[in-house]
Amino acid sequence: MAAATASTFSVGSTLPCGSKMSPLSQSKVTSVQCNINNKIRSFSGLKVATAFSCESESTFSGKDSRAALQASFACKAHNQSQSYLANNQIRSSFKVAVLGAAGGIGQPLALLIKMSPLVSTLHLYDVANVKGVAADLSHCNTPSQVLDFTGTPELGDALKGVDVVVIPAGVPRKPGMTRDDLFNINANIVKTLVEAVADNCPDAFIHIISNPVNSTVPIAAEVLRQKGVYDPKKLFGVTTLDVVRANTFVAQKKNLKLIDVDVPVIGGHAGITILPLLSKTKPSVTFTDKEVEELTVRIQNAGTEVVEAKAGAGSATLSMAYAAARFVESSLRALDGDGDVYECAFVQSELTELPYFASRIKLGKKGVEAIISSDLQGLTEYEQKALEALKPELKASIEKGVAFAQKQAVAV
Repeated sequence: MAAATASTFSVGSTLPCGSKMSPLSQSKVTSVQCNINNKIRSFSGLKVATAFSCESESTFSGKDSRAALQASFACKAHNQSQSYLANNQIRSSFKVAVLGAAGGIGQPLALLIKMSPLVSTLHLYDVANVKGVAADLSHCNTPSQVLDFTGTPELGDALKGVDVVVIPAGVPRKPGMTRDDLFNINANIVKTLVEAVADNCPDAFIHIISNPVNSTVPIAAEVLRQKGVYDPKKLFGVTTLDVVRANTFVAQKKNLKLIDVDVPVIGGHAGITILPLLSKTKPSVTFTDKEVEELTVRIQNAGTEVVEAKAGAGSATLSMAYAAARFVESSLRALDGDGDVYECAFVQSELTELPYFASRIKLGKKGVEAIISSDLQGLTEYEQKALEALKPELKASIEKGVAFAQKQAVAV
């Protein structure tokens, strides 16, 4: 987190947007900086910081999230509204629930969420072993309260009043197992949990991590439809890990400063349905045809790379937790009124003929504010062919999820 490696953001210095602040803006920044300093001193369990840094590169949320507070407390006040600074202070008032909190993804994810200054209460739910996780996390000196909930009888209580629900519950991939192999087990888990979400916090943002995301998101959508509470703007398949991997691999390949790299990833969240748009990489960079092929294949198969490296001992739990925490933080910033939050996610979409599709989206207080269509314009020949190639597989996965949910509804 930024507080761990903080250095002073000096009032009166040149703003990142290239402007000097007026004396009025300076005084407001000073006031807000003091407020932030007090907040950070109260929650940082890594290092007591004496000032908030807008330039720290250690934040788990990536460049956009690192810049969020910088943009909120500096550029926007100067360029858009002199009063923005005085009114946009960290609220620490959102409730987040992690369903599957005792698992390999759930535990590190809960820790990262516990570190967020935007979280007031963290609800941890699982079918077993969650009490110890909650006790452990509750010792971290960050302001959010941690509560544990075990088993179906306590699921409803875990969800009451929650703003963001994150679902990493399910079985992990094992060597030789495809995401499709996970379907029968995880489909039922997601169905049961989303039914509870519909009954107890239908207005919450719902983050689906449980694989296969290409199918579990459609399952969740059908369940919410059946309950009469489906809001497509608030249901997200978390594909952030594909972006995190693409950014990392590109930075390594091209010797770029990682914090500056942004690669949009579209399509789905499995195998060839994952399509990094390397031609849209920021900062602009040139790739050979061989590099494009190698990077694309590595990003698509990165999950398998981890499964094989762990040799049966697990899947990509830590990097998934990191990526999911980034998406949670982005959602919380959007809920808190930040008007400049963009992420890639698998959502209901009209970008293609498919009903769900992963692309860059703009997040707002009510969920998806906009789906960014410009990324699909001007694709290279390689990317255009890959896009057409992924559609049949993604379509089949979506239809499989829809059929499962509809069949379950008929059976009931």
